[in-house]
Parts: sequence; C-alpha cells; structure tokens
Amino acid sequence: MGLLTEKEIKRNKSLLAIPFFVMMIIVCPVMVFFLNGAAGFIEGFIHLLIAYMICNLFDRIFIDWYWVGHTKAWIISGTEDLMPYIPKNVMIKKWVISMIMYTIFAALMSFIFSRFIV
Repeated sequence: MGLLTEKEIKRNKSLLAIPFFVMMIIVCPVMVFFLNGAAGFIEGFIHLLIAYMICNLFDRIFIDWYWVGHTKAWIISGTEDLMPYIPKNVMIKKWVISMIMYTIFAALMSFIFSRFIV
C-alpha cells in the first residue's frame, strides 16, 4: 500500500530491538548475579536460561501463535491473502533458532559475568 518504505521498516525494527537487547545483555544478567546471588557459571547459566526461555515461550506462544495467528488484531485490510502472517515453516525455524541461540547466549552471558564481572 506504500505507507512505509522498506528502509523505514528496517530502521524501526532496529530502534525497537535496542531496548530488548539492553535487557538481554545487561539487566537480566545483573539481576541473576547481583540480586539472585548466582555464584558461578552453572548457577548463572541455569538462572539465565530459565529467564530467556520464559521470554521465548511468551513470544512464541502468546505473541506469534495466539495474538498474531488467532486474533483479529493483526488483520490488515487488503492483506488477507498473506495469511497466515507467520507461516508454519517460519514458526518452526523461529522455535529452533531461538531455543539454540538463547542457550548459547545464556552460556556466554554466564561465562562473562561469572569470570569477569562478579
């Protein structure tokens, strides 16, 4: 429909990702190691992995599957032919990638915080 250009969409996506990554990189590990008192790599890894997986489950189940896939909130006039907005193969890829990447990210953040910061 020409309301947004591809450049504007990419810019908005990047700007919206900044607060998410700040939470993932700084806030969550700080809470795990300083507020929860996780001592060492394994304990920090488990705490971070649980926190990241809760975020993952919320995103995949509530937002992607329910909100986008099963409510009328995301139906945009003129785009009904594009439904489902998140195809099944994309949903599977998002599940697999996020399960693997959040595990790696939890290990990396736990290593950094347990070795260099705490």
